[in-house]
Amino acid sequence: MIKLEKIRDLDVEADSPRPVHLSAASGLVCHEAAMYVITDDDLHLGVFPVRSSGPGGLIRLFDGVLPQSHDERKEQKPDLEALTLIPPYSDLSFGALLAIGSGSRSNRKRGVLLGLDACGTVCTAPRIVDLSFILDPLAAEFPQVNIEGAVVAGQELRLFQRGNKRHIDNAVIRYSLSAVLDGLDSERANSMTPIAIERFDLGTIRGTPFGFTDAAALSNGDMVFSAVAEDTEDAFHDGPCVGAGIGIINDRGRLLSFDRIEGTHKVEGIHARLKGEVLELLLVTDADSREVPATLFSACISR
Repeated sequence: MIKLEKIRDLDVEADSPRPVHLSAASGLVCHEAAMYVITDDDLHLGVFPVRSSGPGGLIRLFDGVLPQSHDERKEQKPDLEALTLIPPYSDLSFGALLAIGSGSRSNRKRGVLLGLDACGTVCTAPRIVDLSFILDPLAAEFPQVNIEGAVVAGQELRLFQRGNKRHIDNAVIRYSLSAVLDGLDSERANSMTPIAIERFDLGTIRGTPFGFTDAAALSNGDMVFSAVAEDTEDAFHDGPCVGAGIGIINDRGRLLSFDRIEGTHKVEGIHARLKGEVLELLLVTDADSREVPATLFSACISR
């Protein structure tokens, strides 16, 4: 069992009437002195200092206001579920953050590109990008597309498809990174077939299968992922979390390990760093309630 240590709630400085916290963290990137967090229930990116416990700030990603009603909000939200660091390309000399929608509905196929400066700070206005060119072709592979994580590893962009009780379809989907970046810069990109799709069975707990929720890449090409067992039968409706775990997949697509986390924290975002023989992790959670702050945890795994 992996033990989590609470670091902080994800409180933010915000104007009324929005909550003064992020409540549904779904992706995490730590870069230089900043920690970036997306949520699947908001129109903003959270930015938190790495070296202090002060409140975070918000960067607006989409215009407009989401409804307060749970059902209406769920229908309209962009459902950003994955966040990854893109290396320098084109006029983005210091790379960028790419947030990716789940693709589970027609309005959830957008992403956001944010350029970074030499200090790892967001320095450009958010650019909304259409990700249909990589997400639409997946409908032929999966009964329900539900992208939950993304990493850049070597010359590839790898997306993590999450399964559920009805469709146990966890998979890592590999694309040529250069081809995806060309597509992001194109006004009408052609549909793109993945290089490869690798499927994974992560097991079950009390009849509920584990499904990918996020991933991070290590320098050796290994991928560290989070997964939860959520009692739901589709990619749209939430359900109670009955367990969570952390696993490692190597660069050749082999599942090296999968270990349970103590408790039932719904871990939806992960950052990983290998320090000697110890894998140091940061994790963020989603409580499926706008009234409950997302939490930042730390954990360590010996390799």
